[in-house]
Amino acid sequence: MKLIVGLGNPGEKYTKTRHNVGFQIIDLLQKELQFDKFKLKKKFDAEITEGMFEDEKVLLVKPITFMNLSGNAVQKIAKFYDISIEDIFVIYDDLDFETGTFKIREKGSGGSHNGMISVIHSLGSEDFKRFRIGIESRTEKQKDKFAGKDYVLSKFTSEEEKIMANVQKECVKAILYALKTNIHEAMNKYN
Repeated sequence: MKLIVGLGNPGEKYTKTRHNVGFQIIDLLQKELQFDKFKLKKKFDAEITEGMFEDEKVLLVKPITFMNLSGNAVQKIAKFYDISIEDIFVIYDDLDFETGTFKIREKGSGGSHNGMISVIHSLGSEDFKRFRIGIESRTEKQKDKFAGKDYVLSKFTSEEEKIMANVQKECVKAILYALKTNIHEAMNKYN
């Protein structure tokens, strides 16, 4: 069984923000896999849908705890379904990469991303797969004026939305490829 988690913040006002790229991609993945619509599961603090892909059960998850507590939902679901750390994929926005890029990693630290720090802390491990989606478009001057914590809650420009639509489609392809093959094959093909 695979657990694929998109990180983001619940609520309409956050829907199109940079910080919700994980939710946006998990929604695309749900449509691509033709899984049922997401259903709220309060005991997991998450919206979940599930189905089969390549003869394996796949859970798609959107935590509803807000970004900084995302790990609570991931840990509850992984424990309940007895999912190993190696079978968890997390999709999230990353200020270390430019808008229009994404990177696959097998494991690693959470950096300064509070959602990832929460997931690592709750799972007690950094050894899960991650799909890091670039959202950085600020110039060096803008970085001084527009702090990261505020920037991640801003919306993409219309030009950036077009770029992100392509990146999100590519990321969905990469996730499906990783599920069909393995994370190393996906890294070789998409990184």
